[in-house]
Amino acid sequence: MPSTEPQFSHRRLWLLVGWVLVAAVIYVSLTPKPPDVGIRINDKFSHLAAYAVLMGWFCQLYWQRGARLRNGLLLVAMGIALEIAQGLGQHRMFEYADMLANTLGVLAGWALARGPLSRLLLRFEAMLPAHN
Repeated sequence: MPSTEPQFSHRRLWLLVGWVLVAAVIYVSLTPKPPDVGIRINDKFSHLAAYAVLMGWFCQLYWQRGARLRNGLLLVAMGIALEIAQGLGQHRMFEYADMLANTLGVLAGWALARGPLSRLLLRFEAMLPAHN
């Protein structure tokens, strides 16, 4: 893995998409009635998958170990804070198992970003027109 961050032509777009994904996780975590997408999957797997996607996304944009560690810790803290917020409300439940699933998702995203998926966003960007 290179020690320097890759150069993206559409870096601002990818960061915006990443922050939209973060906002979506926050919304789904705090809304009294999350949207029903018609797919039935285990709740803990949903947590793990969401945080793996977030971590994997930001790992592609930030290659430095320190930045990845910071982003991972921030995502773990976000997962904990959202669980606490759920416990304070009347419509959702506080669960330690959700915190664990979120944390495992962050670790999975980091691990996946070290392998063949590390350049997925770069490959996708290569298919887009150059940004001026």
